[in-house]
Amino acid sequence: MNRREAISQVSWILGGTIIGSSIFLEYGCKSSPEQKPAFFDQKTVDLLNEIGETILPQTSTPGAKEAKVGQFMDIMVKDCYTKEHQGIFLEGIKSIDKDCKTKTGKSFMDSSTLERTSFLTELDTKQKAYMETKKAEEPPHYFRMMKELTLLGFFTSEIGSTKALRYVETPGSFDGDVPYKKGDRAWANA
Repeated sequence: MNRREAISQVSWILGGTIIGSSIFLEYGCKSSPEQKPAFFDQKTVDLLNEIGETILPQTSTPGAKEAKVGQFMDIMVKDCYTKEHQGIFLEGIKSIDKDCKTKTGKSFMDSSTLERTSFLTELDTKQKAYMETKKAEEPPHYFRMMKELTLLGFFTSEIGSTKALRYVETPGSFDGDVPYKKGDRAWANA
C-alpha cells in the first residue's frame, strides 16, 4: 500500500476528519505509480513547491519544498479531485501568477520571499472571506485547496512526520501525563 491509498483509507476510518478529506470521501483516490509529474508540467510542480515553501518555510525544521509538496499536489489533484476541482485548481495556478504580476510587477517565481509572503497572506485573507460566505454547493477556493494539500503533504511525508513532529517508530505504553515544555513539537507515530 502506498501513501495515497493509506491516506484515503484513513479518511474513511476517521469519518473524514483529516484536512481535505471531503474530496477523498466523496470521490476516492486511484493509485498511480509514476514518479514524474502526472497532471502538471515540471514548471507547475516547481511553482507549487515554492507556494508550499512560502506557506511552510524552512526554519529549524525542513520546509514544504524539501517534503516535495508540489509532487504530492500533482498526484492528489490528478488522482483524487473531480474534473471540476481540477479545473478550479488549474485556474488558481494561472491566477496566482497573473495576480502576483499585478501586485509586484513580477511573476511569483521571480518575487522575493517577502513579496511572496505578502501576496499569499493577502490571498489567504480573500479565501477565508470567500469560504465563510460560500454556499455548501459552491466549490472551495483554489488557495484553500493549495493550503490543505501543502499541510497534508508535508505532515504525512517522512520529513514532516520525523523532523517537524516528534516521532517514535514503535510507541511504548500509554502515558497520559507527559511533561510539556514550551516549544516542544507535537507527536507523530506511524
